[in-house]
Amino acid sequence: MKKKYILNIGVLGAANIATRSVIPSIISLSDMFKLTGLASRDLSKAKSLTDSYGCKAYESYETLLAEPSIDAVYIPLPNALHFPYVKMALEHNKHVLVEKSLGCSLKEVDELVDIASKNNLALLENFQFRFHSQLQTILQLVKNGEIGDLRSVQVAFGFPPFPDSNNIRYKQELGGGALLDAGAYAMKIAPYFLGDDIVMAHASMANDLSSGVDIWGAGVLKQKKSSLCCQFSYGFDNFYQCSLELWGSKGKLSTNRIFTAPPSIEPKIIIETNNGVQEQILPADNHYINMLKYFHSLIADGGNKSAEYEGNILQANLVHQFKDIASKC
Repeated sequence: MKKKYILNIGVLGAANIATRSVIPSIISLSDMFKLTGLASRDLSKAKSLTDSYGCKAYESYETLLAEPSIDAVYIPLPNALHFPYVKMALEHNKHVLVEKSLGCSLKEVDELVDIASKNNLALLENFQFRFHSQLQTILQLVKNGEIGDLRSVQVAFGFPPFPDSNNIRYKQELGGGALLDAGAYAMKIAPYFLGDDIVMAHASMANDLSSGVDIWGAGVLKQKKSSLCCQFSYGFDNFYQCSLELWGSKGKLSTNRIFTAPPSIEPKIIIETNNGVQEQILPADNHYINMLKYFHSLIADGGNKSAEYEGNILQANLVHQFKDIASKC
């Protein structure tokens, strides 16, 4: 039997998503990962966490990245800090799992992908919804013709105001704004239904003058060689939405927890046709664990890193196109 490859993994920062979801998932996968260290700019905070995790506290991100025994890192820092620390990690020959968005510009993403590809390193942008079985079920239903030929894709993702006005998402200098935090999800899911040969056809965004970040917006992605479109809307300070609607020639499929179905939730999809309305309750699933298993396979089993490189570039291109079009409106 092939010996299991256990990766030593470190974490930069103690963001909520890290402590609430990703780190517990890492610890649960003890046959794949060993949580080796956590770095924080506040050493006392790092120590308070690592005491319970049983790993080493590092006084800075740089010292953790320089640790030769660490194979991979998870980076849940603010968007503006992704580029310098992802680059540093790759230059220290470490595989990288990073929260979305990978970079704040196409130029940044191009450079990071170039470094990763030259060194055969995994570079995974964490859109965890990709790894929930819900998405695969929906794709199979569409493929099976449950709603006929696909005619339209609609996505909405937005949430109410954050209770803390100092939230990093409202900080321009930290790469905040709704586009990179919420709008990016729509651009990531669209290729699953439209394919990769797509272009941004329309974009608009509303900026908050007090914070200097974009708060909400909308756009249209279109197939270059056909007419199928994905219309999407996103935003902060909105009524909560997390929906996907697929309109076909023979019916409609919709779900309202496409991006954020936690492990305790059994997602529900609704299929409407001339035969009536059918509700399907899908199994609960832990997309964080599934994502980490995939990340491990990219490294230990020689998974298709090139597909992730290409996906990273496509995503950054679409965000770049969106910003360019919106700036001219």
